[in-house]
Amino acid sequence: MKHIRNFCIIAHIDHGKSTLADRLLDATGSVTAREQQNQLLDSMDLERERGITIKSHAIQMDYTYEGEKYVLNLIDTPGHVDFSYEVSRSIAACEGALLIVDAAQSIQAQTISNLYLALENDLEIIPVLNKVDLPSANPEEVTDDIVELLGCDPSEVIHASGKTGFGVENILKAIIERVPAPKGDPNAPLQALIFDSVYNTFRGIETYFRVFNGEIKKGQKIKFVATEKEYYADEVGTLKLTQVAKQSVKTGDVGYLITGIKTAKEVKVGDTITDFDNPTTNIVEGFEDVKPMVFAGIYPVDTEDYEELRNSMEKLQLNDASLVFQP
Repeated sequence: MKHIRNFCIIAHIDHGKSTLADRLLDATGSVTAREQQNQLLDSMDLERERGITIKSHAIQMDYTYEGEKYVLNLIDTPGHVDFSYEVSRSIAACEGALLIVDAAQSIQAQTISNLYLALENDLEIIPVLNKVDLPSANPEEVTDDIVELLGCDPSEVIHASGKTGFGVENILKAIIERVPAPKGDPNAPLQALIFDSVYNTFRGIETYFRVFNGEIKKGQKIKFVATEKEYYADEVGTLKLTQVAKQSVKTGDVGYLITGIKTAKEVKVGDTITDFDNPTTNIVEGFEDVKPMVFAGIYPVDTEDYEELRNSMEKLQLNDASLVFQP
């Protein structure tokens, strides 16, 4: 466990989070030249077209530092305030956070709201001043703003540029030296936090989780505490650029689980996964039902399309559990 680091990136929209994540993937050799593209962790075309992150992604990187091999789990978070629950559950799965601030725009509202979520979860904060290569950058003044916000030393603020790759090695070094290794008891009953889920047409819902205690094995009978449903873990593994199946995912690590679940309502983000035969008594705190933030009324132009609209909404809900709708 002492070689695992779980961290997320928090930033205001458009402060260069996805570009910096791309540079981290390049620097750790997680991506071959053939797989390279901008905004690699954003899976939707809309996200690339607009340059925004809607759905967060997790990815595991291997990095060798001073002769020791480390596993770095990046849990990416969206920057928009409408996704604060998505951000909060990603943060709960981490021990550290990169706080990215644009050197030209300084600290913005979203930076602060996500920072408070991170501080509530006792994360180690690593401040990064991004886009220092821009002509309009004002690194001295923005560094002072960060120091005032965090109460840290000016020398702790890492200067970087997602575009040129400047400062990326310093960021990786800071993650390994400053972010604490995960704690947990490998021999305790299984306790894992669900922080995301995605719908796969062929395999049902893929659940992304972080193990706090114990381990989750392939074929194990498991139980979701909040929904009280039980399943068999058909496949578990870790999240590289593609999924890597493993026999088990151990304490402190982040992974995915496939159980053949077909309905999104059964997988609640923030829920605790535990062993069916030997359940844990501690559930992961902070679970809540998603509260909608953005409301819309939708109706078809042609009343005959009403059923089709309802079916489409149900399919959309499979893909994103944060959608709530009432006919």
